[in-house]
Amino acid sequence: MSMVLFEAIDAPRRWWRKVGAWLHKRMPKGLYARALLILILPIVLLQSAVAYVYMQRHWEAITDRLSASVARDASAIVEIYRSFPQDANHEILTRIAGVDLSMQLTVRPPGPLPEPAPKPFFSLLDHALGRELASRLKYPYWIDTSKDHFVTIDIALDDATLELVTTRTQAYASNSHIFFIWTTLASVVILGIAMSFLRNQIRPILRLAKAAEEFGKGRDAPFRPRGAREVRQAGAAFLEMKRRVERAIDQRTTMLNGVSHDLRTIITRFKLSLSLLEKSTDVGELRKDVDEMENMVEAYLAFARGDAGEVPAEIDVSAVLKELQEDSRKMGIDAQVSVVGNATLLGKPAAVRRLLANLVGNAQRYGKRIDLTAINDGASMTIHVDDDGPGIPIDRLEDAFRPFYRLDEARNQDNGNSGLGLAIARDIARGHGGDVTLERAPLGGLRATVTLPL
Repeated sequence: MSMVLFEAIDAPRRWWRKVGAWLHKRMPKGLYARALLILILPIVLLQSAVAYVYMQRHWEAITDRLSASVARDASAIVEIYRSFPQDANHEILTRIAGVDLSMQLTVRPPGPLPEPAPKPFFSLLDHALGRELASRLKYPYWIDTSKDHFVTIDIALDDATLELVTTRTQAYASNSHIFFIWTTLASVVILGIAMSFLRNQIRPILRLAKAAEEFGKGRDAPFRPRGAREVRQAGAAFLEMKRRVERAIDQRTTMLNGVSHDLRTIITRFKLSLSLLEKSTDVGELRKDVDEMENMVEAYLAFARGDAGEVPAEIDVSAVLKELQEDSRKMGIDAQVSVVGNATLLGKPAAVRRLLANLVGNAQRYGKRIDLTAINDGASMTIHVDDDGPGIPIDRLEDAFRPFYRLDEARNQDNGNSGLGLAIARDIARGHGGDVTLERAPLGGLRATVTLPL
């Protein structure tokens, strides 16, 4: 029993969640569109409710009263016609109908009425006038409301057919559309004003998002907080965060410069001391260790320093790839370059070159053939670096980006490699708003894919 009760209670919740998921997929994603929807929906619902009430309580009521008045007039004309047979020429009846009742009367010989025309579904006049005539007349009648300004009523009596023509305004509230026109115009004006104000409120948020995106890519975009108080507070918090990040980067750069200077001084002393010693196998090994130590220190400092302080500029990716191609060929490695689309990119030139050099250097160490491909799709620059080396196991691809991590099974480690090349490359790419990924290459080795926004 408890399980059945629980399912009965939980069923509306599941249904509501499904409805919510369905609406979520179809709702607009932008703040501007959602705010407009929040503004438009109440107006539409209010207008619909007002229109419905107006139709039910006002328009139909007026139409019913006017139709009842026309039906009474028609019934009065019939009674006068039947009560005063001495008016053989119907002059008095015609005058009464025209002057007092504003109807044009025509008396025709008796005959069959036309076939009833199909009534429009939304025609209030046909329904209201037909209902009133049916309640007041005991004779067959026929209504024609097809004309724009007139209504024709034919009444079949025993000895004649009375044709009554009256204006449409006597039986129908024809000016009700003015109400809808005014409400529609007022809604349009209100929406126009709301859209203008809303756009002015959304624009500072978009500027803030653009400034944050540019800062994340290492570019300096001018920004000043504007808009509503909450938006200005968010903008001021962003600027304060930006200043703190820049100050931290400056402090780190200053510290790294000092560390770099001190370490290089010590390494230079080691080299000088070794150069004064007599040549021997031990001295040669020491020199090799010192050189390796120098390379590792430079790699560590490059990783920690990143691309701080460099000003973004236009980069010819094609020229950089061709330089790396020449370097590979000097090492006896077959290298091919392919460029699709415009190869110009906005970024930090030295950092981007270091990124590509690290990836190409990684391919040079383990492959005998390298393919370099740059593709511009209009939104981003995609660069593939393929080699035919031993590659990396699929389950170890992400591990290759970890600093100081060595993939002993896939790569030879007897070359002084510090394990920072891929980590530096990804750090630079993400600093530009992009990324670096690894996968199997068509050549059989490793493919490094760089994606950088234009």
